[in-house]
Amino acid sequence: MSFTATLFQAPMTAMPFMQLFTSMVQLILLGGLLMFFRPLLIGIARALVLAVRPRPTKDELAARRKLRLARALHS
Repeated sequence: MSFTATLFQAPMTAMPFMQLFTSMVQLILLGGLLMFFRPLLIGIARALVLAVRPRPTKDELAARRKLRLARALHS
């Protein structure tokens, strides 16, 4: 047997064609579902990030800005 025949034959004998085909179909369906529900999943991820690390309030942002300006003027 030639090298290329062995190369192309070895993976096919290791995994049956139907198992490979069903795995590929499952991956394609999973990818399609993820793309369809992508906006929902992004919204859920953003909500989880805000639950873990909430945004600073306007007063906190103003205090940080004031402190940063005071440091800049001082140095």
